[in-house]
Amino acid sequence: MKIKSIRSRVFRWTGPTAAPRSNLSASAMDALSGLGDSMSSFRFHEWLVCEVETDDGIVGIGNCALAPRIAKPIIDAYLAPLVIGCDPFDVEAIWQKMYRSTIAWGRKGIGMAAISAIDIALWDIMGKAVGKPVFKLLGGRTKEAIPVYASKLYSQPLDSLAAEAKRYLDEGFTMMKLRFGWGPRDGAAGMRKNIDLIRTVREVVGDDVDIMIECYMGWTTDYAERMLPRLEEFRPRWLEEPVLPDDIAGYSFLRRKSPIPISGGEHEFTLFGFKQLLDAEAVSVIQYDTNRVGGITAAQKINMLAEAYQVPVIPHAGQMHNYHLTMANLNCPISEFFPVNEVEVGNELFYYLFEGDPLPERGFINLRDDVPGLGITLSDKYLSSFEVIE
Repeated sequence: MKIKSIRSRVFRWTGPTAAPRSNLSASAMDALSGLGDSMSSFRFHEWLVCEVETDDGIVGIGNCALAPRIAKPIIDAYLAPLVIGCDPFDVEAIWQKMYRSTIAWGRKGIGMAAISAIDIALWDIMGKAVGKPVFKLLGGRTKEAIPVYASKLYSQPLDSLAAEAKRYLDEGFTMMKLRFGWGPRDGAAGMRKNIDLIRTVREVVGDDVDIMIECYMGWTTDYAERMLPRLEEFRPRWLEEPVLPDDIAGYSFLRRKSPIPISGGEHEFTLFGFKQLLDAEAVSVIQYDTNRVGGITAAQKINMLAEAYQVPVIPHAGQMHNYHLTMANLNCPISEFFPVNEVEVGNELFYYLFEGDPLPERGFINLRDDVPGLGITLSDKYLSSFEVIE
């Protein structure tokens, strides 16, 4: 079996979207007050789909969502020529070839996201070729089903926030994530608004539900240090991405400073990046995203490294490429789940592009043993709402 062709396409959403809301979530752009739309970097309405076909007709599907219009030419011009003609089961050698040939410019960010798309497709091929789901190739089932947390609570009026949290509670979720909407530029008044958000959710869900809280890189170490004592009474399961991902010292300081666990890694890449985080004792929870971090090949190495440090891995965004790794690793105890809804931030596009993603039942997601590969196919249900860039 040899790889015959690689096809990458960008699907840009042109259908209806939710109206942009101010203070929907903190953001790294918040520091540039008055210099543009601070939420623009938080919204992404396009996705890259990578289809790798073998000479015997098996098609593996990979994807990435970081700057797809940049990732596509990287795949087409730099990575595809390296991969075509290879045996897809030589996944480690293929990964090393892609990584080492682009290392001068591609070891983090969009270059690694492009590698991830191809690597995910290769694992899909391998599963389809042997008639097994990907998680069986990674070590098999480590849990009957995956506990998931509802990840859709954004900053909003308190009455609607309370209603949404109650809905997830009624649906059986025992974990949910809340985004803070204010940061350093908003001063003490913004701090109070953030506290109002988490107080509202805690009062609705009670003491037996985990609340995760996220800052999406929008805080500073100083601001986070002042906020953490105010948050302790609400017992959050973790505080996510409080500072810029390159501020490893800031992560380490905050983790030592507060009993609230600090999570991160959504914007970190490769085994080496996570070894730095672990050696610096910077995070209590690792949150890579498989379609950014280097694909399934890189993610599985990170899982093994994190287990040695006894730091749990809870991949960002759910989605099938992450669920298979969670199912196959004891050190991945739970997963994120974005409830299906209208297109707003952009994570929702996965459901508009692909079919096969399981929906939770009473807060759990399961993967079937009899569906080979990743278990997803491209959907044509919403194709008319996408502009497709070949």
